[in-house]
Amino acid sequence: MDKQGFTTGIVHGDRSVGAEHGGVRQPIHTSVQYGFERVEDLIGVFQGTKKGGFNYARQGTPTTAALERKITSLEEGVGSICFSTGMAALTAVFLTLLRAGDHVVSSRYVFGNTNSLFGTLRTLGIDVTMVDSTSAANVANAIRPNTRMVFVETIANPGTQIPDLAGIGELCRERGLAYVVDNTITSPALFRPKAVGASLVVNSLTKTIAGHGAALGGAVTDTGLFDWNAYPNIADDYRRSPSKEQGLLQIRKKGLRDMGGSLSSEQAHSIAMGAETLALRVAKCSENALALAQFLEGHEAIGRVFYPGLKSHPQYEIAQALFKGASWLLSFELRNADRMIEVVNALRLPVKATGLGDTRTLIIPVAPTIFFEAGPEVRKSMGISDGMLRLSAGIEDTDDLIADFAQALKFAV
Repeated sequence: MDKQGFTTGIVHGDRSVGAEHGGVRQPIHTSVQYGFERVEDLIGVFQGTKKGGFNYARQGTPTTAALERKITSLEEGVGSICFSTGMAALTAVFLTLLRAGDHVVSSRYVFGNTNSLFGTLRTLGIDVTMVDSTSAANVANAIRPNTRMVFVETIANPGTQIPDLAGIGELCRERGLAYVVDNTITSPALFRPKAVGASLVVNSLTKTIAGHGAALGGAVTDTGLFDWNAYPNIADDYRRSPSKEQGLLQIRKKGLRDMGGSLSSEQAHSIAMGAETLALRVAKCSENALALAQFLEGHEAIGRVFYPGLKSHPQYEIAQALFKGASWLLSFELRNADRMIEVVNALRLPVKATGLGDTRTLIIPVAPTIFFEAGPEVRKSMGISDGMLRLSAGIEDTDDLIADFAQALKFAV
């Protein structure tokens, strides 16, 4: 059969590998232990010589494996590992592939908890340099002899800055560095980081891919582009595997078996069902976000709007060249920041809550909540003002959202 379209492949993916009893979806496997008729097979699973077997749910179940196949297909990778959260996935990447004395170059514009995680890495002897990644030259200038990895997000949360994704990818290829790209905001429906040379792709499955705010999860996908044979931090035990399997194997063994950041079968099943409508949701959310951004940009009460789909955005051309849409994430500032609380409380449709990529529109003031712990200096370096509001556009009717913002902005003066 010819290559299927994006949504067709997700919807029929479980059937293509054969679900039990003719089910159209893979079932939920709740068993923790998995038995074998022959002890040789049990030994083979432990030693990695028997492919596709399960021994203990901490390292995966048939249900999480089905989701991993789906994520791998979405990102056009060679393999994926699912975790209990997106942060568990990121932590596993950094702690299993880096060692004391290593150096990481990261975008300055990263999720607040990721920034906090970098603080933890520094206490473990792993140095992190944060730069303005909208220019690959800034990344190049930060590289040292002990640099092992470069990390960026496709669209920064909450400032919406877009790195020079292609330029950084070429730089990493030339220097032999692992290129880790967080694709959470765009998702594979809008962009596949493999196209710019990413080594590993991270997704917080909780957000765009699941899309319903009812399940936590994260994933790491290997694109197959990086030569793990040349990476110095792969343990000898995993060197026996083919090069393209070594990175993920070490992440699975250390991140799941040793650290225990495992995704449950129930959550995996919920995420897999949400993923079936990924492209449809992202298209509608992006449509709503663009309409709101255009409305806000033209409103007298608004000072600035940050959205890659606007021509006024500094990286508009990159977004147009690489992404199929500008996503659901937008941020804005009131001209009179002192009226922020009144405006937000006047909104009827957006839910006043943290979180992203939901079917419902979500809104939150950034500085006093998700970036409060980062402190004023970090917020300033990331372009986060005290009056910034972050919006995750949902799938509501566009006219209803605009009408709601129109009435709420009467409180902005």
